[in-house]
Amino acid sequence: MTDGNEGGGGRALAAIERLLMAVSMGALCVLTMANVLVRYFTDWSFAFTEEISVGLMVVMTLVGASHAFATRHHIAIVWFVERKPALRQAAGRLAAGCSLFMFALLAWYGARMAWDDFRYEVTSPSLGVPQWWYSVWLPALSLLIVLRLIGVLRGAER
Repeated sequence: MTDGNEGGGGRALAAIERLLMAVSMGALCVLTMANVLVRYFTDWSFAFTEEISVGLMVVMTLVGASHAFATRHHIAIVWFVERKPALRQAAGRLAAGCSLFMFALLAWYGARMAWDDFRYEVTSPSLGVPQWWYSVWLPALSLLIVLRLIGVLRGAER
């Protein structure tokens, strides 16, 4: 659903983002449906899949946010700029700058958290796999959003 306005990268990256969102959503649906069916027909539960589901939801959300920023389909409050069209570009740059700062902080602190999970060999509660397998996606995808926002800001200069 891109309008050709790829401010933060090319069409190839947008296609990869759409693929990742679809795969994440598909896997999440399959896991959830399998869990529902197993619970309905047996007394057993796939409770351990909650960890995987939460990880998939984080991936889907952050990749979706990256794609939304780059294609300018993110949520925007336009009440002010509709009344003062001269403010539109400045408001857009301010919003992109604030978002960039927030996701840069999220990438920084997320990287520190993932590093601590790795360094202290933290394992997940249900599956017992290394926790950093899940936590590394937060800083990595936050960095992707930062790069997309830099592209949006650079595109606004032209």
